[in-house]
Amino acid sequence: MIDALVQLSGETRGWFAAAALVFLRVGAAMALLPGFGEQSIPARIRLVLAFAFTAIVTPSVEGRLPVDAGWVWPIMTEAVIGLALGAVLRLFIQVLQMAGTMAAQATSLSQFFGGAGADPQPAIAQILMIAGFALAVATGLHVRLAQALILSYDMLPPGRFPGAGDLSRWGIAHIARAFSLAFSLAAPFVIAATIYNAALGAINRAMPQLMVAFVGAPALTFGGLALLMIAAPLMLGLWSEAFSAFLANPFGMPK
Repeated sequence: MIDALVQLSGETRGWFAAAALVFLRVGAAMALLPGFGEQSIPARIRLVLAFAFTAIVTPSVEGRLPVDAGWVWPIMTEAVIGLALGAVLRLFIQVLQMAGTMAAQATSLSQFFGGAGADPQPAIAQILMIAGFALAVATGLHVRLAQALILSYDMLPPGRFPGAGDLSRWGIAHIARAFSLAFSLAAPFVIAATIYNAALGAINRAMPQLMVAFVGAPALTFGGLALLMIAAPLMLGLWSEAFSAFLANPFGMPK
């Protein structure tokens, strides 16, 4: 039995070394991944999720890992790659937060329930973010994240630092895309608030004796909530399409 255990340990030593290298990239990405890396999730649960993703990814990339190249250099390169991938994925959550904040500011709802969640933010942003999490998980977020992590070993080979120029262009392009998408999602609220305030200003000029602030503020709040009810499904649908397109080609440049 001792001989069998020695033989088994020799066969599994390479797998555990490969799994440790994969964990460096997966663990770094897990700190920022949407849905699985949230601060509201206990650290032990996130650690278990990192181990689970490591067990899924390792068999697919085991043959491409430099298990005999030492540990100092792979620790640096894999951590940088994992953080870069997790940060770009995290941008899609920031899109919902920015869109919700812009919508709340436009409709004077930014102060209601502003402290909800781990990060203080308006209630509209919190609603959109939680709905985005639920939609992403319901459409197979765990499967697509595992696919993206496996694909990262083809585009960013282990043991090598990604090119600074390519990484910066990739990151800046996705940051610009995130701001553009956030404003596109919040555009109905911004346009409606602009038209409403212009109309309110015209009424105030025509009837100076009317206290338009007392009439307009409740109407603006009600209109913002009604518009949220109508526009939220469309906003989440557009966001889900953009998120799915990114996960299908995570290392391509956004259009």
